[in-house]
Amino acid sequence: MTAIKHALQRDIFTPNDERLLSIVNVCKAGKKKRNCFLCATVTTERPVQVNVVKVKKSDKGDFYKRQTAWALRDLAVVDAKDAVKENPEFDLHFDKAYKWVASSTVEKNTFISCIWKLNQRYLRKKIDFINVSSQLLEESVPSGENQSVAGGDEEAVDEYQELNAREEQDIEIMMEGCEYAISNAEAFAEKLSRELQVLDGANIQSIMASEKQVNILMKLLDEALKEVDQIELKLSSYEEMLQSVKEQMDQISESNHLIHLSNTNNVKLLSEIEFLVNHMDLAKGHIKALQEGDLTSSRGIEACTNAADALLQCMNVALRPGHDMLHAVKQQQQRFSDLREQFARRLASHLNSVFVQQGHDQSSTLAQHSVELTLPNHHPFHRDLLRYAKLMEWLKNTDYGKYEGLTKNYMDYLSRLYEREIKDFFEVAKIKMTGTTREGKKFATLPRKESAVKQETESLHGSSGKLTGSTSSLNKLSVQSSGNRRSQSSSLLDMGNMSASDLDVADRTKFDKIFEQVLSELEPLCLAEQDFISKFFKLQQHQSISGTTTNEAEEMDGGTLSRLYASGVPQTISSEKDMIRQMMTKIFRCIEPELNNLIALGDKIDSFNSLYMLVKMSHHVWTAQNVDPASFLSTTLGNVLVTVKRNFDKCISNQMKQMDEVKISKKSKVGILPFVAEFEEFAALAESIFKNAERRGDLDKAYIKLIRAVFVSVEKVANESQKTPRDVVMMENFHHIFATLSRLKISCLEAEKKEAKQKYTDHLQSYVIYSLGQPLEKLNHFFEGVEARVAQGIREEEVSYQLAFNKQELRKVIKEYPGKEVKKGLDNLYKKVDKHLCEEENLLQVVWHSMQDEFIRQYKHFEGLIARCYPGSGITMEFTIQDILDYCSSIAQSH
Repeated sequence: MTAIKHALQRDIFTPNDERLLSIVNVCKAGKKKRNCFLCATVTTERPVQVNVVKVKKSDKGDFYKRQTAWALRDLAVVDAKDAVKENPEFDLHFDKAYKWVASSTVEKNTFISCIWKLNQRYLRKKIDFINVSSQLLEESVPSGENQSVAGGDEEAVDEYQELNAREEQDIEIMMEGCEYAISNAEAFAEKLSRELQVLDGANIQSIMASEKQVNILMKLLDEALKEVDQIELKLSSYEEMLQSVKEQMDQISESNHLIHLSNTNNVKLLSEIEFLVNHMDLAKGHIKALQEGDLTSSRGIEACTNAADALLQCMNVALRPGHDMLHAVKQQQQRFSDLREQFARRLASHLNSVFVQQGHDQSSTLAQHSVELTLPNHHPFHRDLLRYAKLMEWLKNTDYGKYEGLTKNYMDYLSRLYEREIKDFFEVAKIKMTGTTREGKKFATLPRKESAVKQETESLHGSSGKLTGSTSSLNKLSVQSSGNRRSQSSSLLDMGNMSASDLDVADRTKFDKIFEQVLSELEPLCLAEQDFISKFFKLQQHQSISGTTTNEAEEMDGGTLSRLYASGVPQTISSEKDMIRQMMTKIFRCIEPELNNLIALGDKIDSFNSLYMLVKMSHHVWTAQNVDPASFLSTTLGNVLVTVKRNFDKCISNQMKQMDEVKISKKSKVGILPFVAEFEEFAALAESIFKNAERRGDLDKAYIKLIRAVFVSVEKVANESQKTPRDVVMMENFHHIFATLSRLKISCLEAEKKEAKQKYTDHLQSYVIYSLGQPLEKLNHFFEGVEARVAQGIREEEVSYQLAFNKQELRKVIKEYPGKEVKKGLDNLYKKVDKHLCEEENLLQVVWHSMQDEFIRQYKHFEGLIARCYPGSGITMEFTIQDILDYCSSIAQSH
């Protein structure tokens, strides 16, 4: 083993600046025996690093190689398996447990002992040594730099000790004083020996001098011991004298304790009597107020409230153990219970009468408020009832059954009252929206039935439910349906003696104002009622049913609540907001269906009304959610907003569907397509409606869908057009779309604006090239032949020697195109273009200018070929570029 240790030190650890301290031959437990070595090493450089290294013999030779290394600071547990019996197995726990079997128990113990010593010297880390003999774990030693690894075990560390820094410094100073130390070692050793003898002599003299001082110290210690003995004798005598005094004081203390105990019992008895008298005695004034107090006047209500609070305090007093067994206490408690039951019954009866009276009093004001499209104000009623708020809280805490009954009765009476008010209110709103109110005639009986309004609305707008009141809707996409639109518009014009566009604007503005007024009236009504319910029924500290879904909670009535509160105290409870929302849902159960009916009517009158409704409803939902996201108002408006959004999406889908079904006339030119103009009108209207709106994103999505549908439909119509060239249809309509998007500056349609401009430019160029064609056809054919010869390899200056392309042939062709003929051809071309283009887009001059540029380009091309292929011939065209400009200008002015 020693030979292997030296070999490993030389071959593996010395090159890495490490020293090998211990080695053990091991193999893995439970596997085929493939021996390896575990080595405990330290680095020679500071700070010292202690490692456990696994060394394995190479398969290709007799040399060893380093396989794995673990830092000793990562070692958590050393398990020797058995501290008594010899067992070669042991475990080392690093990042996981490694199980080993040593070749011998001695090697294992030596290795574990070395690990313990290294830990004591360098790490002082908490390593658990399990099942290790105590003999292997020596006492921890100081980790000084000049000490060995463990108590003189020099061989375990190495054959030498390292010098610490101070020792190295002293040796350097000594060797500097003896310059000959290296050259004459014997002289240096002799000098050191002499100095050592001098130091030994000085130490002996110092020891002898200190002996006298030691003798003096010992003498002083003897004298001190004698003094201590004397003090102990005095303390013993004092203790005997105090013992008798202690016995006498104990007798006096026992007598005083009995006297104090008697006084304490008397004080406690008096305190109990005073407690019962002070806390369970109700004043006669309070008893009278509870039995006969006036519940209609403010003073009487205040007296009853104070009496009820006093009664509650008496009933809720925390009795001490044994009080409830006293006969007088039982009688007083029964009296309090009777008073509570009597007053609770009287209070509940009075409040029920107030609820019933409220329903009858409000009915007289319904007609006036309905005509004015306003909802009655319940503030006076709330103000009167809030005087009973403290009594309701008392009733809630003392008799929850009656409190719950009042809650149910309030919901029943008020729900019927609000249902009448809200239905009347919505009936008037529908009548105002349809515009069928007759001047000079007031409502004799309100409200009219909803069916009557519905029938009247259908008679005005047709039973088919199609959009009839909006001349700017995208229903006008179909060219063939123009007759129907005219008849519908004329019927509406007869109603108001207004133009179609004025009727649209007036109807939409009126609808927007009415819808906003409806929402503005509903919001304060719901918020005021919710605030009142919270204050009157004292629900701030109360909570609602936790084990029900939202829909179940909304359908819950008083009977359901009573079953949940069978024990008299709420048990399955989660939050008071749910309770408020349940009551609000019961009271205002008609708001959501009425709103949905109103929205359906508005959508039927004009599908564009869905834009107004989406903006208004989104704003009110946003406002309600900022106040309370879980409130009844927020939830209800959120549900209605879903319906409005669905109508908006349906409106957009219908427009896209009608674009896809559009048909064009085969006998007239197309011009600007109706749905292109209608998209412009829709976008302008939408931008004015959705300015600074919360739901701008919905409009942007609709824009994308509509504009893509417009693009597809324009191309479809252009492909089907017979009277107007395809390029003209594409050019004019995409120019109109580009102009519209540029004017409106819709940020989400920037890509479509660029695409429209590109399509307009491409089809303008295509139309110009196609329509202009080859105005100098024979000359064009001649030069095509010239270019063909050049392409075959004939040099340009030699083309004139070709028989078919000589100078005489060129002059003949040029003579066929005098200026007069050219101008005549351009005039015919202008007339042709004028027939193709529509007046409303005004692109004639743009197209004509492009054709002029294209003609000049061809002219310059011909001149270039003449100059290159017929140099020095003096052949020129019979008209110049200036002549072309004059021809085009005069033709444009003449038309």
